Amino acid sequence: MSTQQAAVPSEAAQTRRAVSNILKGSAGNLVEWYDLYVYTVFAAYFQSHFFNSKDELQAGLEAMAVFSTSFLMRPIGAWFFGRYADRKGRKAALTLSVTMMSAGSFAIALLPTTQQVGVWALVLLVLVRLIQGFSVGGEYGTSATYMSEAATSKRRGFFSSFQYVTLIGGQMLALLVLVVLQNFMPKSDLTEWGWRIPFAIGGVAALVVLWLRRSMEETVSAEQVQAAKAPVAAGEAQPGTMKLLFTQYWKPLLICIGVTLGGTVAFYTYTNFILKFMNDTSGIDKTDTSVINFWALFIFMLLQPVYGIISDKVGRKPLLLWFGITGVLFTWPLLSMLSNTKDPFTAFLLMMGGLLIVGGYTSINALVKAELFPASIRALGVGLGYAIANSLF
Repeated sequence: MSTQQAAVPSEAAQTRRAVSNILKGSAGNLVEWYDLYVYTVFAAYFQSHFFNSKDELQAGLEAMAVFSTSFLMRPIGAWFFGRYADRKGRKAALTLSVTMMSAGSFAIALLPTTQQVGVWALVLLVLVRLIQGFSVGGEYGTSATYMSEAATSKRRGFFSSFQYVTLIGGQMLALLVLVVLQNFMPKSDLTEWGWRIPFAIGGVAALVVLWLRRSMEETVSAEQVQAAKAPVAAGEAQPGTMKLLFTQYWKPLLICIGVTLGGTVAFYTYTNFILKFMNDTSGIDKTDTSVINFWALFIFMLLQPVYGIISDKVGRKPLLLWFGITGVLFTWPLLSMLSNTKDPFTAFLLMMGGLLIVGGYTSINALVKAELFPASIRALGVGLGYAIANSLF
């Protein structure tokens, strides 16, 4: 009896510690995706300050071209931060990535315009986006690894699902900031200087995450850090290196890339592309489609832990099979019906149907990828696999 009583507070303490570390480890995703969406939704307001084109469409395309440059740095960031996390520790890598995040957000908020410094404004914008892409490349793999290691063994699926809770939360926060500023600022002020506010908010949010992460616990043992520093015999590969990844763990890496490719296509289809798809094909008002998108994403976010709990009960494989089989069978019919509906509630149900399919991937994908690799190469394997797949996508 006394043994059981002593075990209860120990388990409770472990759970509290896990919750604290998971929140700190996943908070960076919220900031990363907030920053990603802030750039895209506010591009229409700041593009005239960096691009000389008189054509709004052309300026918008140029803004998106600059946005896409950040994807070029993601594999490099994944390599650098993955190697750093596997050899120095997860906490050190996550602290560095969020520091760069904060610096990048504040930099955009303070950038001079082409009217002030000419072409240098565009050069600086591209440079900042490259730095942000570098930090994003390192954040995903390291945070996914950290969350899988910080979670308690019986609730690993539940805790790892918060990777996408915070990711979706970042999207929704960006939309919320846009709506608030649009309703409280004249369009002229928003175009002139108000577009800087959301980037400043992102910088402050990243500083808060930095402060939180300073108190997070390290999941890498001192022995692993020492082993990474120790010399190896000729022909052998050191932990946390590309040589080790490509010679001994290339099969898990290919699986990681393949899973990410399929999941990324499905996720972007039902969270990004679908809004434009509804606006272009259905007879529903654009304001209604935005409301549909918001509430569908909100429910989708809340469902992530539910899927995580299910995976802890039945395993990861059934959820991946659910995602793969239902995705193949129902994606085309759902999109076809969506293009022909004029009823907002029907459109909402169809979008939720697609998100219920994708949830089989998003809720557990971080954990599935982390479980493919041993601790000595995990952050590099997960991060590089994710970055390569997204670059190909």
